Amino acid sequence: MSFLDPEFSKITSYVSQRDALNPKVSKVDVAWHLDHILKTVIVVCKSLEVSKPEDYKSNFNLTRTIIYLWGDFPRGVAKAPRVVRPPDAIQTDDLHLQIATAKEGLKTIQGLDENAHFEHPYFSIINKKQSIRFLKIHTRHHLKIVRDIIKNT
Repeated sequence: MSFLDPEFSKITSYVSQRDALNPKVSKVDVAWHLDHILKTVIVVCKSLEVSKPEDYKSNFNLTRTIIYLWGDFPRGVAKAPRVVRPPDAIQTDDLHLQIATAKEGLKTIQGLDENAHFEHPYFSIINKKQSIRFLKIHTRHHLKIVRDIIKNT
């Protein structure tokens, strides 16, 4: 059981609509958003896992504070870092493999020290609790876009 189980049910259900595209909503198709969500979860989980909790130092970041209070990201503002950008050709099998990998990563991080951390490109260094909040906001943000693509095609 993971804090993103409802979202992962939606991700799995959207794979069948992977090719849906609506340029008025997003420049990229459903598969891109799903792949990006999964890559982000996997990278964050791996980063938390290999971090050294003793090296974590609490820090203030205004952008993070605003986004966490608002609970969403503005659309089309941030650019995905290269490490979590989908490839040009996204295979359905790869999406299913990433779903399994991401779910395993989410199970793993639940047992990590509270000071496990990772460096976010906009939010600075965030601990496990902040990372979980980020993953919820990020995943839901992209699922809303996917829902809007499908609804408006």
